[in-house]
Amino acid sequence: MNTSASHNRIADTLVIGGGVVGMSLAYGLAKAGERVLLLDEGDDAYRAARGNFGLVWVQGKGLACPPYASWTMQSAAAWPAFSNELLECTGIDVELSQPGGLTMCLEEHDMTQRAAQLIRLREKLAQPYPFEMWDGAAVRRLIPQTGPDVVGAVWCPLDGHASPLRLLRALVQAFEAQSGRLIPGVRVASITPRAGGFEVATARGTFAAARLVLAAGLGNRALAPLVGLSAPVSPNRGQILVTERMQPFLKHPTLYVRQTGEGVLQIGDSKEDVGFDDSTTLLQLSRIAARAMRCFPLLERVNIVRTWGALRVMSPDGLPIYQASQQHPGAFVVTCHSGITLAPQHAGPLVDWIRGGPPPAPLQHFKAERFNGMATN
Repeated sequence: MNTSASHNRIADTLVIGGGVVGMSLAYGLAKAGERVLLLDEGDDAYRAARGNFGLVWVQGKGLACPPYASWTMQSAAAWPAFSNELLECTGIDVELSQPGGLTMCLEEHDMTQRAAQLIRLREKLAQPYPFEMWDGAAVRRLIPQTGPDVVGAVWCPLDGHASPLRLLRALVQAFEAQSGRLIPGVRVASITPRAGGFEVATARGTFAAARLVLAAGLGNRALAPLVGLSAPVSPNRGQILVTERMQPFLKHPTLYVRQTGEGVLQIGDSKEDVGFDDSTTLLQLSRIAARAMRCFPLLERVNIVRTWGALRVMSPDGLPIYQASQQHPGAFVVTCHSGITLAPQHAGPLVDWIRGGPPPAPLQHFKAERFNGMATN
């Protein structure tokens, strides 16, 4: 390896994984003045970021873990400044909109159950947790196209949505504007801890850094043990339908249907444990479409132009894993299934912690040790 090539493969921090989670971390690290290299496997990898629904969502997060609710609320509050920062840096509008979001209910017992869950969560939190229960008439006043089968909805003013693809593009450009280096098409063959850092071997050579951040989504399961960490994540498939462009009618995103800035509707609500199969099935797509038409009957006359399946990155309890290696200091694993919602936290407070600052308070609840003794697939 010549001197110039060697220098180009050395950094302060090496990030593995170029999805929204990895790019958020890499951008935050570069903005803080780090020399950052990001290794990305490429488009043949499982791409949770590019199959994302795009919600910036608070409602219902952390029902069994109030600190996760707080972490999510902090991120939602940080999103406007984060969006503006990316716009100023790159000129890319990520189409953030936070007018409040709705969870549509088609059965009265769903409304009752949802209300009870959110009330319990609000009582456990040491901060305001705003939401309102609306009956069907109130929902139809807000969205006249709502169908008669909708008995009501839960509205949370903190909820919104953004464009996942625009966000990913903006993060890449902002990262490179901060002198970060993205190395695409690189698959990690091995990771070797060395004195003062880590060496990562790939088919395109060896890269070295004093600090290593694993943000490779489902790939973290195999990579984390190489540096004394654990990431027992598994795939969970979600299927999505995309309609032709329509006149805007759905300003407020719902949990299963949202209208994008281009006017198309994204529809999806499946959660399937099918291993690494990211295909689509007629059975699930039909069920998804039927539910959407009950919520918004005008969709019966709309053409579906695209469908896809994508794999969520799920821990056994559905919460993030943020862990620093005790065996090999300087190595970190970061994984979650809410990379869009949590992007500002990953680019901000989590980066501060990775760089040696105090851990944000909720992080004690997101260590992988919570799974010790638990059977994982």
